[in-house]
Amino acid sequence: MSEVLVPSPDYPASRLIIGVKSGKYRYHKGDGDSWPLTWAKDNHLYGAAGDNLGSPMNFWRIEGDAPGLLFLVDNMPVDIKKHCRIPPADPFKGVKPAGLLCMDGRLYFAVEAMNYGEEPRFNRQRNIHGWIMTSDDMGKTWNRDATLPDFFSGRLSSCHFLQFGRDYEGARDEYVYGYFCGADDGKSYWENNDFILLGRVPRQRILDRKSWEFCVSLEMGTSPRWSKDDSAAVPVFRYPLMTGENHVSYDFGLNRYLMGNYGFWDAQTGKPRPYHQLPWPQSAYPSQLTLFESPQPWGPWSLFYRDDNWGTYGDYQPNFPAKWMSGDGRIVQMVSSGTYDDYNFTTQELTFVIAEEK
Repeated sequence: MSEVLVPSPDYPASRLIIGVKSGKYRYHKGDGDSWPLTWAKDNHLYGAAGDNLGSPMNFWRIEGDAPGLLFLVDNMPVDIKKHCRIPPADPFKGVKPAGLLCMDGRLYFAVEAMNYGEEPRFNRQRNIHGWIMTSDDMGKTWNRDATLPDFFSGRLSSCHFLQFGRDYEGARDEYVYGYFCGADDGKSYWENNDFILLGRVPRQRILDRKSWEFCVSLEMGTSPRWSKDDSAAVPVFRYPLMTGENHVSYDFGLNRYLMGNYGFWDAQTGKPRPYHQLPWPQSAYPSQLTLFESPQPWGPWSLFYRDDNWGTYGDYQPNFPAKWMSGDGRIVQMVSSGTYDDYNFTTQELTFVIAEEK
């Protein structure tokens, strides 16, 4: 019987983070999945959950230190009839949280319309289009029409904001950066994409689509080139059929950008396979967790951790909230989602082994 080969990312091992020690416990709170997070001006973490408390999406304030306590702020920050029922989005669960950012006291909430797939042979959940909502009172009320619903579309449908410190303190420059998961067919999916694109916009013009520009050239030893022509955007990260809706946070203590990636695969064949292929529980597949670090938002990325059978029934959406990083950057909390017991705001402490400590 031939050995099953597991999907493997084509990236070098990190020379900085040479080991990861996982905390003994994982903590589960809140119900739901996705959980984009941002560290706000009022010193709280804020996050959003998909498929949460009977709603396709809810918004939360997260108080306390890790593993944290969650307090619901706004029970339903979208109009389901307006935002979920735009064909071909799913008419009842057709919206998911994507990215969240607090900057200058205002929350920017990137949302995606989605469905549960239309390709029988590789039935990924497709992101159809995305837009941005805003709140000036930490989520108590929302401007749901801050942008048009198709502010982002195609392979840009899922926008995930790069995170720095509290209220965007310590940002590298005067831009806001967004990561977009996409596929070689020109679309965007919740799981098993092919690559990540990178966009940026002047921080005062985040709601102006014409002000967004995208990385269109990456050459070793040079700064990236940017263009407002998103069709010319090139991947800053590529893992064919195994790229997720990834979140990126800056680790001040290590002076590195941290990115968690997930992809689902079939343990029988060793091939990538999206999650919603069959009725539950036959649809449950293992997920692979891969963690990367980089000195720049656009790479080059280096791999420092890999788990080929992550979670109970395949976990997803790893995230490293900046508020929950130690001063030296070596201890972080990884927030993630998953199924059954992991279908929550799930946290686990990770301690990085640094090369100089060896």
